[in-house]
Amino acid sequence: MTLLDGILLTFLIICAVAVSVKRNLLASIVIYMGFSLIMSVIWLTLEAPDLAITEAAVGAGVTGLLFLATLKKIHAIKADDVRDREDKPDEK
Repeated sequence: MTLLDGILLTFLIICAVAVSVKRNLLASIVIYMGFSLIMSVIWLTLEAPDLAITEAAVGAGVTGLLFLATLKKIHAIKADDVRDREDKPDEK
């Protein structure tokens, strides 16, 4: 196992744990998309470019967009909320 493989597997495990512990749905989707991109790089290191392209397109692309559209449809995220958070500084 090379150093790159070890780093990728570590990030893969971190992403898997983070998705399951995160309470914010939007953050979970972004982490899931990162998981899929890391998996795509792992497929490349295993010399399977067809699987890497499929993983990147379906896992990070289409599935991520469907999850985001679903959150928007069930009103879990709103465009106004996102704009309000960007305009206001962090209140602590």
